[in-house]
Amino acid sequence: MHLKDSFNRSINYVRIGVTDRCNLRCFYCMPKEGIPYEPSAQLLSYEEITRLLHVLGNLGFNKVRFTGGEPFLRRDFMTLLEQTHALNQYSDIRITTNGTLMIKHIPKLKEMGITKLNLSLDSLDEKRFKEITRRDDFSKVMNTFDTLLKEGFDLKINAVVMHGVNTDDILPLVNLAEKNPVSVRFIEEMPFNGGYKKNETIFTASDIYNTILDTYPSFEKKSGKHGDTATNYSIKDFKGDVGIIPAFSRTFCNTCNRLRITAKGEIKSCLYDSGVFNIRDFMRSGVTDKQLKEKFFEIVKLKPENGFVAEDNAKKSSSKESMSVIGG
Repeated sequence: MHLKDSFNRSINYVRIGVTDRCNLRCFYCMPKEGIPYEPSAQLLSYEEITRLLHVLGNLGFNKVRFTGGEPFLRRDFMTLLEQTHALNQYSDIRITTNGTLMIKHIPKLKEMGITKLNLSLDSLDEKRFKEITRRDDFSKVMNTFDTLLKEGFDLKINAVVMHGVNTDDILPLVNLAEKNPVSVRFIEEMPFNGGYKKNETIFTASDIYNTILDTYPSFEKKSGKHGDTATNYSIKDFKGDVGIIPAFSRTFCNTCNRLRITAKGEIKSCLYDSGVFNIRDFMRSGVTDKQLKEKFFEIVKLKPENGFVAEDNAKKSSSKESMSVIGG
């Protein structure tokens, strides 16, 4: 069984933010001074998250991604991964991380078969990395990168491309895929940070594509599958590949297959909406699993046709949300 939205899209993928906290301060994600963090009692507990995953698993969900903030900042995050693994309902368990805190957990992740990771890395220049993240953790991230590759993890690099900031990093990051079996994915910058200005120039997916094509004429589109946010490309003789995610242009909405749940239980049926329902409060009111299941049927039907519709319907304040609150 798969849930279907009003546009006949199968919804089988949930992204769950386990914390709004992060140890980096990437300027496109949150302000320099950080954000007011939610008290721990306001966050979904691991028991609540596991219950949600069990209900969703019975509705045909088979893919989950844990995000943050930085998920490894939350105490005993590995316990949640163990509980999720023990459900035996998710064939695809993934994590998005900045790579600064997870290296000691790599053996356990490998043991559980949780080997699909997205590593955020916006620059291979140590100075520029520090300018973007406002932290001096480049060596930690690269050590994690090297270790994950050595241990055979299925690794994707997420790089947010910012006009006038790190466009010079596009080709060096592409080169990571030449000798390494990684997927390097370039993401259009989104308007989810306190410093965003309406007239800011966006380095678009087309700009990224043309930058790479100018250097690599063999840059060739690969076939995709339902739910892909990235358009993936191969380059002759490269071990890895390259993807471009039009997160601002929003050209992938017609195959969207996901729901997002923030750390405090707010369900977002689209990255660009302002939240459609708080599932934490609903669960804490004492509802049964059957009532939870029925609620998800309702929520999925609220998914908008695309991100532009969602943005039009959203509250005006939503564009000021931090990506660490939204959960990526």
